[in-house]
Amino acid sequence: MKIYIDGEYYDKENAKISVFDHGLLYGDGVFEGIRAYHKRVFKLQEHIERLFYSAKAILLEIPMSQEEMCDAVVETCRANQIENGYIRLIVTRGAGSLGLSPDSCPKPGVIIIANTIQLYPREIYENGMEIITAATSRNYVNAVNPAIKSLNYLNNILAKIEASNAGCEEAIMLNSEGFVAECTGDNIFILHKGTIYTPPLAAGALYGITRNTVIDLAREAGFKVEEKNLTRYDLFIAEECFLTGSGAEIVPVVMIDKRIIGSGKPGDVTRKLEEKYHALTHVSGEPI
Repeated sequence: MKIYIDGEYYDKENAKISVFDHGLLYGDGVFEGIRAYHKRVFKLQEHIERLFYSAKAILLEIPMSQEEMCDAVVETCRANQIENGYIRLIVTRGAGSLGLSPDSCPKPGVIIIANTIQLYPREIYENGMEIITAATSRNYVNAVNPAIKSLNYLNNILAKIEASNAGCEEAIMLNSEGFVAECTGDNIFILHKGTIYTPPLAAGALYGITRNTVIDLAREAGFKVEEKNLTRYDLFIAEECFLTGSGAEIVPVVMIDKRIIGSGKPGDVTRKLEEKYHALTHVSGEPI
């Protein structure tokens, strides 16, 4: 495996960063998780744009242009002979002092890892997932804004631990007002009486690339899609529920907090959107 670090490639064993890097010390940095399908990097431009937005929000100046970053991602995939895989793109504040101040970090670091990923067992996609609601609240928008895809994921990890302790793969996170925000790593959708609903971004949901793609696909298929504040009650009475994310793709949910969703099996609308999503990944993306 060849890992890109600041314009150079290193074998996995030799791919290292400084212990003084503020990405390690303080979670000071941003990242993207990107998929490659059939020798194409899916939604690359959208991911790079979001990376630069996240960096701007934390006053982190990425030492290359968006076009150069796109080229570096494709070249890293090519160097690793990726056909179907997962790319983790990281920009750290860089090495500095042990103090909090980012002014001690003269040069940001850029890391690109092109490998594979399997977030959930295959049977979950076939039979559906059981999830819970976490006690851990989603970050407030005036704290670490959830729109920023930062290296500080402890908020999500704490909720993930709750899911694991309950014997589940995922957990729903509520915002400070008690409305549904998202899951620990995925956006959430429900179907109720013919309309597809998903929490608004202002509720604490990530600006999901897959979320936006699924909204577009659903509307093209003739479904009404609305962003709406959702409570746990809304989830419990839904006819279908599914999660979306670049790593996860589309995951059917069949039980929430021990309440069976719909028939207790992945729904027809979820399956239809899965088919449309996978069809799109066959023909769309930046060639490797």
